[in-house]
Amino acid sequence: MRVIVQRVSKASVEVNNNIVSSIGSGLLVLVGFEQDEKIEDLEWISKKIISLRVFQDQKDKMNLSLSDIEGEILVVSQFSLHSLVKKGNRPSFVKACNYLEAQDLYNRLIKTIKQSFKGNVREGVFGADMKISSVNNGPLTFFIDTKNKE
Repeated sequence: MRVIVQRVSKASVEVNNNIVSSIGSGLLVLVGFEQDEKIEDLEWISKKIISLRVFQDQKDKMNLSLSDIEGEILVVSQFSLHSLVKKGNRPSFVKACNYLEAQDLYNRLIKTIKQSFKGNVREGVFGADMKISSVNNGPLTFFIDTKNKE
């Protein structure tokens, strides 16, 4: 599983010209699932996202987590995080999880985050053609891969 986490001032998801989800200050999480994902990684990644200390404290140091600032989370599926672009110019998605399995993992991830995080958790529409708007605060963007837990 791969995630891109962006610290945002605000973010929203639009489907068919309608805003279907939005948050204020918090984290925009783009998530992609690979074939043969491990269910235990859902818990690991959700704890990592919730616990990231990427918000400024009174001394302007990144010391605060989402809970500390009463921030929000917006989770959006993005299968292209597992694209291969090494050869040629057209991305290959052979490593990406199949649609039904990815949808199940996405729903489980949302549930896991909601169980661990007391704040507002919003989500995109799995499989939809979404327009994502965000104001990246910092800018701060982080890449996390459960297969390479560094």
